[in-house]
Amino acid sequence: MNLTAVFVQDGEWIAAWIVEIPGVNTQGATMEEARANLRDALALVLEVRREESERELIGRTVQREVLEIPEP
Repeated sequence: MNLTAVFVQDGEWIAAWIVEIPGVNTQGATMEEARANLRDALALVLEVRREESERELIGRTVQREVLEIPEP
């Protein structure tokens, strides 16, 4: 699966976000920094959402599986 990263020059900074996942956004002074920060932001958002989901599932019977998303 590929995600769409958007980078926009905003004054001295480059703002960045992932189109498909609201809340994954950041900035950087260079493209390389913005790209690295965006990867970190994605990892953090996914970690937090997993933790929130786990708290909501306490005491429930749950089945988990890996969902593979093929490229179109």
